[in-house]
Amino acid sequence: MANHKSSEKRILVTAKKNAINTARRSSVKTATKKAVVAIEAGDKAAATAAARAAESKIMKAAGKVMPKKRAARKISRLTKKVAKMA
Repeated sequence: MANHKSSEKRILVTAKKNAINTARRSSVKTATKKAVVAIEAGDKAAATAAARAAESKIMKAAGKVMPKKRAARKISRLTKKVAKMA
């Protein structure tokens, strides 16, 4: 257990940041999955809208909970899948 005031604060801050990062990571996965499901269903309009929403979530997570290059790769692959539908 923490013995100093500052270490007690660090525990609280770490827990808060951990919750935020977990939620952010989860929202990226959920948005990406929605886009992939829409692509597999063959609905071009829904897939485009879902891909845009996923791209927004991924960009918000880039540099925070995932490396920027991984985010760029995810967006690129998702965009290719949507473009392939036509």
